[in-house]
Amino acid sequence: METRQERPATTPQLGRYEIDTGGSAVTFRTRHLFGLAPVRGTFAIRAGTVDVAEPLPDSAVYAEIDAGSFRTGNLARDASVQSARFLDAARHPVMTFCSERIDDGELTGTLTVRGVTRPVRLTVEPADVAPRSFTVRAATRIDRTEFGVTASRGLAGRYLDLSLEVRCVRR
Repeated sequence: METRQERPATTPQLGRYEIDTGGSAVTFRTRHLFGLAPVRGTFAIRAGTVDVAEPLPDSAVYAEIDAGSFRTGNLARDASVQSARFLDAARHPVMTFCSERIDDGELTGTLTVRGVTRPVRLTVEPADVAPRSFTVRAATRIDRTEFGVTASRGLAGRYLDLSLEVRCVRR
């Protein structure tokens, strides 16, 4: 006798979810010292929502990332990157992402950093879905110079490879 196993859901239930800031992470990799030294670090997600709609491409994502939360474990570097030379976290404390479309494993939208808004495309893995929550992983590459973050050309890495793990909870 054959037993049929249910496959786990890959699409969350319809509705609004809040991003669980404590259960979510934005990590990055870049290069420093003329591309010789790898640098890894994190940003904190401040807040956000995900509206899961039918059809799925009509869903919406909005996230706020705390510019002052840039951390690499090197206090001098972290302070420098948060300064007006790079992220200017005092004048631009929040970086925002606003989606435009979710389709075939891609999330497209706009990212605003230092008041500059540019299009971005994230590759998204299938979600881990639970009854009242889901976790999704995504990745993208950002060119910091496109957002006006141009200090230390050559010395500091131009590209950041971002990985996101975002837990969303239905309230």
